[in-house]
Amino acid sequence: MTKGQVEARISEAVSKFEVEFMGRGPKEINTIIIQDIIIIKLNGFLSKSETHLSENPQGVKLIKDARTALFENVRERFVAMIKKIIDINIISTHSDVSTKTGQKVIVLVTDSNIEEKFANNEK
Repeated sequence: MTKGQVEARISEAVSKFEVEFMGRGPKEINTIIIQDIIIIKLNGFLSKSETHLSENPQGVKLIKDARTALFENVRERFVAMIKKIIDINIISTHSDVSTKTGQKVIVLVTDSNIEEKFANNEK
């Protein structure tokens, strides 16, 4: 597979994962692989109730805490799903949400340069 194909497969799998484990999928999702990092950006993932809840500081905290707890509970499944697509060791995961933009970002750090593996496969 090419780098673009892997990025597309990760985006597709993460979208399905969000629906299954978080209850709602994003409107748009993009994945970018840069050296040893996989960046997944989800747009339009907040529900209508979360959007209304985000209008005050307590609501923002509640959304962030709930989304963080949900992700932490399924982190191992998430990592396993990514490893099925691209056989790579993931050494850390990071996730945050923006209640202002309705975006979520997931960053995965791996133990090797993924781009080099693609370059080696093309030779």
